Amino acid sequence: LAKRHLAPEVNPSRMALFDVSSSWMEGSHCPLAKRGYSRDGKKNRTQIEYGLLTDPEGRPVAIKVFAGNTADPTAFTDAVQIVRDKFKLTDLVMVGDRGMITAARINALREHTDLGWLTALRAPAIKTLAAAGGPLQPTLFDEQNLAEITHPDYPGERLVACRNPFLADERARKRSELLAATEAIIAPVIAAVAAGRLSGADQIGLKVGKVIDKYKMAKHFETTITNTSLTLTPKSAQITAEAALDGIYVIRTSVPAQSLDAAAVVTAYKNLARVERDFRTIKVDDLDLRPIYHRLEDRVRAHVFIVMLAAYLTWHLRRTLAPLTFTDQQPPARTDPVAPATRSTAATRKASRRKDDADQPVRSFRTLLNHLGTLTRNDIRYGPDGPLVPTLAVPSETQRRAFELLDTTIPLSLK
Repeated sequence: LAKRHLAPEVNPSRMALFDVSSSWMEGSHCPLAKRGYSRDGKKNRTQIEYGLLTDPEGRPVAIKVFAGNTADPTAFTDAVQIVRDKFKLTDLVMVGDRGMITAARINALREHTDLGWLTALRAPAIKTLAAAGGPLQPTLFDEQNLAEITHPDYPGERLVACRNPFLADERARKRSELLAATEAIIAPVIAAVAAGRLSGADQIGLKVGKVIDKYKMAKHFETTITNTSLTLTPKSAQITAEAALDGIYVIRTSVPAQSLDAAAVVTAYKNLARVERDFRTIKVDDLDLRPIYHRLEDRVRAHVFIVMLAAYLTWHLRRTLAPLTFTDQQPPARTDPVAPATRSTAATRKASRRKDDADQPVRSFRTLLNHLGTLTRNDIRYGPDGPLVPTLAVPSETQRRAFELLDTTIPLSLK
């Protein structure tokens, strides 16, 4: 699959998307089952991790299983080795998120491969670029939402700075709510100290320490504790400085401008959402790869591999059956790659009417599969000694059209 969909003749952009997810395990004897960062929120369970490689359209082409405590950069290193040594693919650009393609991994790519990369900077690096005299200043976004910048810390690379105003508003709203929630959760402690029910700097400190970082906002408060008092003061300058970077992210890549312009760089990074769509298919919507009950390592790997093949089939089914679902078949061209995607007028109309232009019902992909499952074949015997005749139920218009889209006939029997 990797050679079929990532080869130069079918992948002119020379890009591959890679991301990692996890599924929790039941049982305690599988050697791959380890405790690590759970994307499923199952902090009390062991898990496995798996890295998924896709083409730029999000079509799954390869998967590898890792122990549950494997760091994302380590998984990325293994993926690079597989792409280079097993698939024999060269001159490929690996697209991954900021926690996966780290500076150390980029240096390794430079030294040992001809592969390129496209990822994003982490928050501390963005803060450095935005420091006084740095290239990342708010005036960059006065007229547009993206701009290319340079910095001596990134020689031979391109940096594309973006500002998403919708994301900026959401982060500002969330920060305000979390700061207020932190003050509210500390308020009873302050009241207890003021009333004399809680005293002693050590006891007050223990009480504050249990709750102040519940919403991860302790960094924005100055806490002053004495034996008889407790004050909580917001760090206004720090909060303002952080708010100035709301909605800003910076993409770094080795791809030259003549191969990929700034807007295409942003689009390529945002295509990682297609891998997330695959993970939803694998884990939630269609295939439900969690939890895993196998004990033997080979069986776990085989299970995950079969699920990846099923995800490959599901990807094609979703695309082929799109006219029967709410899928937007012709999304509008994006004039601003930073702004959120919008649905076409036709897709919005189809969703509101729940019918297509021929007044036939449209469904979600899962509901469509359930409807196809109602098409039955019955063995009917005519008379006590008559022949057994296989008879297909009359298909609905949707069922008939689904098989037409799949370019096949409705089978009378399974061979």
